[in-house]
Amino acid sequence: MSALQEILSWPPRRDDERRLALWDAEAIAAATGGTASCDFEVSGVEIDSRDVRFGELFFALKGEKSDGHAYLDKAFAKGAAAAVVDRPIDRPHILVEDTTQALERLAQAARDRAPARVIGVTGSVGKTGVKEAVFTALERSSRGAAHRSVRSYNNHVGVPLSLARMPERSEFGVFEMGMNHAGEIAALTRQVRPDVAVITTIAPAHIENLGSEEAIADAKAEIFRGLAPGGTAVIPADSPHFERLRTAAQECGARILSFGRAAHADVRLLDAIPSANGGSLVTAALGEARLCYTVAEPGEHWIANSLCVLAAVKAAGGDLGAAGLALAEMGGLKGRGERNRVPVPGGHVLLIDESYNANPASMRATLAQLGQTPAGRRIAVLGAMKELGDFAPRFHAQLAAPLCEAGVDMAILVGPEMSALARELGNAGGVSGATMSYVHCEGPGEAIAALEEFGLLGGDAVLVKGSNSVGLGTLVAHFSTRER
Repeated sequence: MSALQEILSWPPRRDDERRLALWDAEAIAAATGGTASCDFEVSGVEIDSRDVRFGELFFALKGEKSDGHAYLDKAFAKGAAAAVVDRPIDRPHILVEDTTQALERLAQAARDRAPARVIGVTGSVGKTGVKEAVFTALERSSRGAAHRSVRSYNNHVGVPLSLARMPERSEFGVFEMGMNHAGEIAALTRQVRPDVAVITTIAPAHIENLGSEEAIADAKAEIFRGLAPGGTAVIPADSPHFERLRTAAQECGARILSFGRAAHADVRLLDAIPSANGGSLVTAALGEARLCYTVAEPGEHWIANSLCVLAAVKAAGGDLGAAGLALAEMGGLKGRGERNRVPVPGGHVLLIDESYNANPASMRATLAQLGQTPAGRRIAVLGAMKELGDFAPRFHAQLAAPLCEAGVDMAILVGPEMSALARELGNAGGVSGATMSYVHCEGPGEAIAALEEFGLLGGDAVLVKGSNSVGLGTLVAHFSTRER
């Protein structure tokens, strides 16, 4: 039987009778408290006129620097079917008092109408990758009835937008939640109301605003406050803040499911060995059961991420076999581990794109991964780590040892915060046995020139990692798209 015949032979379900349109005018007006100018249906929801696709609903949001109403013509030119506005227009629309509040109300209506089991994901490191892997597993096992937040739509606008996009027939929803101040996760989790709340790890990201890792753990633990009755908290058993997280979850009435290497972990690593594709072959214990699977993504951090994925899928009632397949098939995400083969004289260069985000924990993990990557020469282009406040000089200087341990031949340091690392590398006694060359650049343009001057050879491996605001994505684009 062909794949198409198998699909057509699936038994019908009650959800198959649900309408295919994402929203109609009547439902949007009812959810937002607005007034519809006419009848219409929309296939999606968008807030950026540049990203509008045919048939979508455009929300004209007001920001600190711009007003979405100024982009209505562009949105309709791109194919918008209607808009949510705070003033009448001569196109199909929903008239509301406040468009931002209307988006939040539509998000609430989407959460209320779908029968989905909802998973919320946060953490200092790994939340986007874990979110993507959990979604891929649940989408596979639910015949495509899973929904997720795309990109890193994890803030006060991205979360309600992602919720508003959730189809009525969804069986699972996976939403990422981020923060850089206390109280932000609490607001987001009230919107998501997860059945499963996941914390990937705790690390000193955003420590500038929060002051300590304990405060970061407390801020991440706010996700438990929105748990639906009978919900599950998925937490890292190996974290030094495990007891703090467990207590916070218990206070919210959550069932606890932990993951990691620790003997008390509910989803526990038994063994991990390198696999032929550069990833890992992992064996995990889930109670009395054992699961052996491949993780395509390289690095020790992805072994831990995989255990988190299994725990989240198990808590959501998903298929663990599908989770194993999802982990085996996942490739790196753009800016978050994507691997590009760049042609150069004498062969290819491996360009590892980690340009979207950086903090001390993820820097150490990716440098360790670089050190395990077979290469003629290893080159690290490291951008500054942001939001570290008074801790910044110390955390940047501490990258000297991981650079040395990774066997890096050339380090290109980008951004003023990297001066502390440059001083450490320049200190003859700062890093025992350090033989690498290094250069300190003000911005990505200088870094491109420095890497061009150094010269790339076949067999080189280049890691590019830094906080997104540093702009190292331009360096990745420059080298990954150039012709031989």
